[in-house]
Amino acid sequence: MALVALLGTTLTSPAQAGQQPPVGTVTSLGTPLSDVLLIGGTVAPGPNGKTAIWNVSTGSPAYLNAIDPATGDSLLSAALPGADGSYAVAATPNGTIYVGTYNNGHLYRLRPGGSVEDLGRPIASESFIWRITTDDQGNVYGGTFPNGKVFRYDDTTGAIRDYGTVLAGQTYVKSIDYAGGKVYAGTMPDAHIMEIDATSGAITELPSPPGLGDPSDKVVYDLNARGGRVYVRISTAFPGPLYVWDIASRTWVDEIPNAHGLDISPIGADGSLYLIQSSELKKYDPATKTLTGTGLMFTGRIQNARSIGYADLNLPDYPGTSVVGTLWRGEEFRYNPQTGKSEIFVTKVRREPIEILSVAGGKNNIYAGGFLNGGVSVVNPTTGEAKYNRFSQVEALLEGSDGKLWIGAYPEARLYDYDLSKPWSSPEYSPGPPGTPDNPVQRLNLKPDLLQTRARALTEVNGKIAVGTVPDGDRLGGALVIYDPATNTAEKYRNVVQDESVFGLTSHCGIVYGGTSIVGGLATTPPTREAGTVFAWDVAKKKLWETVPVPKAATVSSVTMGPDGLLWGVAGKTVFAVAPDTGKLKKSFTLGTTTSSGDIVATPEAVYVSIDLNKIYRIAPGAKAVPTLFVAHAHRRLGVRGDHQLLMTSGSELFRIDISR
Repeated sequence: MALVALLGTTLTSPAQAGQQPPVGTVTSLGTPLSDVLLIGGTVAPGPNGKTAIWNVSTGSPAYLNAIDPATGDSLLSAALPGADGSYAVAATPNGTIYVGTYNNGHLYRLRPGGSVEDLGRPIASESFIWRITTDDQGNVYGGTFPNGKVFRYDDTTGAIRDYGTVLAGQTYVKSIDYAGGKVYAGTMPDAHIMEIDATSGAITELPSPPGLGDPSDKVVYDLNARGGRVYVRISTAFPGPLYVWDIASRTWVDEIPNAHGLDISPIGADGSLYLIQSSELKKYDPATKTLTGTGLMFTGRIQNARSIGYADLNLPDYPGTSVVGTLWRGEEFRYNPQTGKSEIFVTKVRREPIEILSVAGGKNNIYAGGFLNGGVSVVNPTTGEAKYNRFSQVEALLEGSDGKLWIGAYPEARLYDYDLSKPWSSPEYSPGPPGTPDNPVQRLNLKPDLLQTRARALTEVNGKIAVGTVPDGDRLGGALVIYDPATNTAEKYRNVVQDESVFGLTSHCGIVYGGTSIVGGLATTPPTREAGTVFAWDVAKKKLWETVPVPKAATVSSVTMGPDGLLWGVAGKTVFAVAPDTGKLKKSFTLGTTTSSGDIVATPEAVYVSIDLNKIYRIAPGAKAVPTLFVAHAHRRLGVRGDHQLLMTSGSELFRIDISR
């Protein structure tokens, strides 16, 4: 990759006698992570009038793609300006494609033969459209976050109807479909199924499926209305029960175990439908409630259909109508009921750069971990040449003293170690040739016993790996876990700071220091505390102290041991230092204007802190040292490599900052 110097030198602290002030030179190392991620999708007429598989590929911006199911070729790839991605794609009876997006919460439209239109945000308060569906007239219904609303967009007039929050306390409408004048919506953080009369707006809650138990902390992940029934999957991204509600009798009539998402097919000509169940594409007959295997098997950690439907492929082994769909990494699957022929192959959906969520420096490399699409890249710090490995979303990275790369993953707060001297082979995401040993190797999964979801922070202490986590679902209380590679054992401490998540970690002389946040897993449960803390934990299994360094600041997002022997941290717009033995506040500087979570790192000469996600300040040791602006550049993460090099990320781009005099 070509190296592009985007920013010159920036003066920092005043020169001491006979010395020049340190200088930071910023160099772009390019975009180390890129891949295909398809979430929302449908099967509908394409640009040429023939059936196509429609998907949105995540990126900046996201793209709406139409794929030829016979060849995997791209028929159309249209940018969705301002959107990062989509869970929500639907087609109207006349072939218009609608897309609801996340982060900007916009609705987009593509008329046959036209170009993409940005219809704006249907409801001003909603930043995330989770799923959409359409009715016989082409009207669009969507479910939203953060207020758990349902809306209707009139395809003819553009009028918007806000049906309001479907159930108090439910901030997500994560799934939605339409049938017979009714809209069916599934909620999160708790599993409720709501029926909305599209005309009157009256909302009725359906009874919970038999055997579901307490709906709290469960999720209606998928919901499809098909042939007079509503199919409701109450699970996660992983397999779970799919319950069948009969609309006419208003009763639950079946439960299909181990069903995958995100969608099931429409009803076929024979009255049956297709879904992925127990890692196989299966035919389901609603009349007899029977499942029949097709022999098409799926592997890997995620086996969800991003779109599934029917197409006439006009191929020798695929006569008549075949079942077609896509998987999350851009593969197409297809199955022909007449011949039994099936296959999975890679389509030509374009790869998109991936936003960098985590960054770390090592002896010889820089490491970058991806957001949402995930992945781990090993980057040459001089040239920017990157080796991308397909993987999970990566919350934290750490090169250990053993030379291995330790990876903190989402979901399930998993910890892996990757031996860089051996081939990468992840059976969950990117397996190597048959017989290749697993590398990285999973060492921890902290969901089953600790109910954690994000391995948010890593540090090494006495040859052990300390992991700081964020809880799963609608709950409070993170964990500190000390993993010992020598014995493959772990000490686990939930609520090391009561009702707070662990966002940042560092260590010194056998003590682990952490920064915490009052927020929980989904940030939907009201916090019980007012401010994030700093704590010290002796590996001899006891907490030494905890303190609130910045009153009312919700999160201490990062901590580091400074060259002055003080423990430094950042809480939103404030950088502070405390005594590592007592937690007593020693210094505090308010530098920013926002509460954005930044990073703080140290070299042997200074502390560097991210403020407002657009400025990096330098703080040199000494009683009179004050923060001075070092670099002004938009960024998300700040890291350090060695004694004279900082790392910075902005979107999908990685930067190296060389510190010199």
